[in-house]
Amino acid sequence: MKEQNKYMSAIEAGKKWGVGRRTVTVLCSEGRVPGAQLVGNSWVIPADAEKPADARIKSGKYIKGKTIEAALVNLPSNLSDGFKSLLVNPELNVQVYDLLPIPIEIFAADGTVIYANRAGFEMVGITDPSKHIGIFNLWKDSECIRLMGQDVLDKIFHGEAVSFPDFPAPIQDVYDRGVINEKPWDAATMDLFFLPIWDGDVFNCTICFFTVKNMYKGRTDIIKAQEYIEQNWLEEFNIEKAARAANLSLRHFQRIFKENAKMTPFEYYKKIKIEKLKEKLLDLNLNIEQAFAACGVDYHGHYKSMFKDTVGMSPSEYRKERIKIY
Repeated sequence: MKEQNKYMSAIEAGKKWGVGRRTVTVLCSEGRVPGAQLVGNSWVIPADAEKPADARIKSGKYIKGKTIEAALVNLPSNLSDGFKSLLVNPELNVQVYDLLPIPIEIFAADGTVIYANRAGFEMVGITDPSKHIGIFNLWKDSECIRLMGQDVLDKIFHGEAVSFPDFPAPIQDVYDRGVINEKPWDAATMDLFFLPIWDGDVFNCTICFFTVKNMYKGRTDIIKAQEYIEQNWLEEFNIEKAARAANLSLRHFQRIFKENAKMTPFEYYKKIKIEKLKEKLLDLNLNIEQAFAACGVDYHGHYKSMFKDTVGMSPSEYRKERIKIY
């Protein structure tokens, strides 16, 4: 009994240190807890071990010669100012991320994932973090290299701040690797933003924020049509091309699409178009007419009234209201 008391479990260490079991597991897997041993699938920690200082995230880091504060302006707009301030707080603990609804992952400088928050695990449907944390390597993953390009990944893991819009999340690959037992959705597109953390001149890690744009579950042919519409939202709507993307006859496509998406193909196109208009209206470098032109439509045409009917306010009213919030 005396020998057993020399060690504590990850749960006990978490209670002692005031962190979650997942954080303890990450610290042990990184070799930052002296004397910690992996027994089966669980870590045992010396009973007198002290919590390691969090070396991954500190204040005063630099991003290619810029302070973190200078890079925060490029973070996703749906992050609150209060959350952004946490990144420059010297007392920051990654456990705070578990409280946030925004999926977040932290990757070490070699590309290995070392942390994911609760929203991140729930988004993908991961129930066993040990199948992902410390195993998945974004920099070396063949599927991500195919989807993002080696040059983009090289920039990320050489410490650059990188935005990657419309990332087609490879959920099938996650399933095939045995990380999840079933797919929570069949396809999704996301905007990714990588914020590098530097320790002086040494690149430490990068924090990835996920903004989910679209998520689909259902027939693969209809998913292909939805993806086609989203990728070609700037062009005039062409239902024949959308039907060809789904490899369906026009008549069959219209019926199946509405059954699955609960709206017609044109209503789906209009929804995407309105969302893009809303995004451009928040760009104060553009006047309202220019925002409409950037979306391929004339402000003086029918989209002005369509916007008001859909959103419940005019474009100018929407801009004023949203700018107040931000």
